[in-house]
Amino acid sequence: MKTEREDKVVANGTIVEVLPSTMFRVKIENTEHVILCHLSGKMRLHFIKLVVGDKVKVEMSPYDLTKGRIVYRSTEKKRYEST
Repeated sequence: MKTEREDKVVANGTIVEVLPSTMFRVKIENTEHVILCHLSGKMRLHFIKLVVGDKVKVEMSPYDLTKGRIVYRSTEKKRYEST
């Protein structure tokens, strides 16, 4: 039986850049920090696609706050404004 580690930092952010090998640059909300993230196993398993501008939930180790794991994509409806 797997136990979940409790020493992780959870934050919300927005994808600002898509990189090869399911890597992303994510800007953390309410800060100016941009971190390098990869997809979690379940998101990779179920082929969840992410694009620039998507809102995501990120888990980071308290020892290295420059890298993280994307664990959830927000399901907010995107609003397109017509001009």
